[in-house]
Amino acid sequence: MRMVSPVGTQRRPRAVVPGWARLAAAIVVGVALSAGCRREQGSPAGLPQAAPDDKPTTALAAPPGGTVDFVERAAALGIEATYRNGGESDQFTILESLGGGVGWFDFDRDGWLDLVATGGGGIAADEQITGLPCQLFRSRDGRAFRPVAAEAGIVDHALYSHGVAVGDHDNDGFQDLIVTGYGVPQFWRNMGDGTFTAAPSPAGEDTRWSSSAGWGDLDGDGNLDLYLARYVNWSFDNHPVCTASDAVRDICPPRSFEGLPDAVYLGNGDGTFTDASAAVGLRQDGKGLGVLLADLDVDGDLDIYVANDTTDNFLYVNDGRGHLAEMGLVSGTALDDQGVPNGSMGIDLCDFNRDGLPDLWVTNFEREWFALYRNEGRGYFLHVSRRYGITDIGGLFVGFGTAVDDFNADGWGDIVVTNGHVIKHPDDSPLLQEPLFLRFDGDRFRRGIPEPGSYFALPHMGRGLASGDYDGDGDLDLAIAHVEAPVAILENRFPQSGRSILVQLVGTVSNRDAVGARLEVITGSAPSPAIQVIGGGSYLSHSDRRLHVVVPAGAGGASPAPALRLRIRWPSGIVQDVALPGAQRELRIVESGDLPGSAPGTESGGPS
Repeated sequence: MRMVSPVGTQRRPRAVVPGWARLAAAIVVGVALSAGCRREQGSPAGLPQAAPDDKPTTALAAPPGGTVDFVERAAALGIEATYRNGGESDQFTILESLGGGVGWFDFDRDGWLDLVATGGGGIAADEQITGLPCQLFRSRDGRAFRPVAAEAGIVDHALYSHGVAVGDHDNDGFQDLIVTGYGVPQFWRNMGDGTFTAAPSPAGEDTRWSSSAGWGDLDGDGNLDLYLARYVNWSFDNHPVCTASDAVRDICPPRSFEGLPDAVYLGNGDGTFTDASAAVGLRQDGKGLGVLLADLDVDGDLDIYVANDTTDNFLYVNDGRGHLAEMGLVSGTALDDQGVPNGSMGIDLCDFNRDGLPDLWVTNFEREWFALYRNEGRGYFLHVSRRYGITDIGGLFVGFGTAVDDFNADGWGDIVVTNGHVIKHPDDSPLLQEPLFLRFDGDRFRRGIPEPGSYFALPHMGRGLASGDYDGDGDLDLAIAHVEAPVAILENRFPQSGRSILVQLVGTVSNRDAVGARLEVITGSAPSPAIQVIGGGSYLSHSDRRLHVVVPAGAGGASPAPALRLRIRWPSGIVQDVALPGAQRELRIVESGDLPGSAPGTESGGPS
C-alpha cells in the first residue's frame, strides 16, 4: 500500500529504484525474449485457442466483457459478520488499514463448505489494542448457515486479527486453523467433533505483526509447514504524525516503517514446529501482505511467492530439500514493467493462456498496474499486463483479495478483485471502490458490466476474498470481507458454458492436503492447463482447495467433449491416472501408486 507522507515530505507517486535494479530487470526481460521463450499456444481438445502472443486480435473482433452474474446473499443465508478496525478512535494507525480475511473450509467434514471470518479489534484512546474473535458459520446443506464460533470453541479476544490459513497440519483428516494479526498468531486444532482447541502457536511467543500465511510441505517429509508473512514494525512507540496533501492528519504510509522478517516453521509431525527461517534462506527486508505456495518452476517441489508492500516481491525457488533461493529480480517477478517495486497485496496462481505453465497474478496500489506475470519457462516470467488489457481498467483501484478461475465454465480463467482505499482522506481515488470482474476472451481481459444496484456496481471497502462452491451446484461462489461493513456472500449465477468438476486430492504418502500436487487434463493433442493445489493465495484468506476442472461442451454445445483422463503428479513423486467420470460434479482421488511411477487411480477409498 502507498499512502500519505510524513509531515514535511512530499508524496512520491513512484519509488526511486537503483540503476542496477532497473538494468537487471531489463536484462531479464531481454533474456526471456531473446532466449526463445515465446511458445506455441495450445489448448485441450474442445477448448478455445489463445491468440498468438505476437499477433493481437483487433478490438473490433473481440466480444465485450459481458455481465457480472453474482448475487449477494449473506443475510438470506444467515451470515452476519463485520470486521472492525478501531478506526473510530481517530488514532490514525497503519494497523487500521490491513483489514480482515475470510475462509471456506469443511471443518466438520459433512460435505458442505463452512465459513470463517476474522473479527479484527479495537484501538482505544489510551492506546490500548484489543482483539475481537473470529466468526464461524456452519453450513446447513448449502442452503443456510448457523453461527457456531462459541460452541466450536474459537471465541478468543486476545488477538487483533487479520488473516486465516487453513491446513491439516497433523494429517488426521480435519482442517486446522491459523489466525494472523497484531500479536501472537492463534493456532486452532480441529478435534474432529465439531470443536477446536487452542494449540501452541507455531510462532511461539513472537508477537511481531503478521498478515497472511500459507501451508505447504517445503521439505518433502509429508508434514505441512507454515510460511508466515509479516508486515512493518509499527507500534504506539513508533507512531509518527503524517498528513494528507491537504495537511489533514492521516494514516502513515508503509515507507515510514521498517519491514519485519517473514518466518518459516517446519512441521515436526507431532503437532510441534521448528523455526527454520534462518536455515531455509529467507530475506529480511520485506513488508509482506500476500503469500502463495506453489510449484512455480514445475520441478516437483513447492516454491513461494510473497507480495510485499512498496518493496521488491520475493520469489523463493525450492531446491527440493527445503532450502530457498530468492530469485525475484532474476525471474522478473520482483518489479513491474518499469523496474519499480509496487504496493502489492493479493496473489493468485493461474494459467490464463492455457500453455501448461503456472502464471502469477498480483493486485497493487493505485497508480500502479495490477500485475500479470506470464511464465516463460526455465524460471523466467514476463510482465504482460499491457498486452492482455489489464491496464485498460485504469489506475484508480487499490486492489486486495483476488481469485482467478473459470467462473462461467467457458474454458478461460476470469479475474475477480475486491478494492478499497487504506487512508481516510485519499485525493487520487475514492475511499470506497467498486470490485472488478475481468473476463478473458483468449486475447484480452475485459471488464464485466454489472447490473445497476448489484454488488459489483456499488463501492465497498473490500479486503479479503475467498472462492468456493458453498451451495454444491458445481460453480464457484465468493466470500468477501470489508472494513466496518458486513461480509458479502456472492452466489454464482453465470450461465455455464461447460461442465464443472471439483476434484479433491487426498495425499497418503504426500501431505494429506496435497498442497503442491499438479493435475493435468490428458487429451493427447495439446498441453494441459496448469492446475495445482496451492497454499495461501488471495489476501488474508483461504479458498476451497478442491481443484476446478472444466469439461467443455461438444461441437453442438449439447454433449460433453470426448472422454478425458486426469493425471495427478503428487508431491511424493507418484504419478496417477484417473478416468474423468461422465456426470459427477465432484471427484475424490486418493494418492495411490509406487515411488516413483504411475498407477491406476481410485475415485474413493484410502483414509477416511
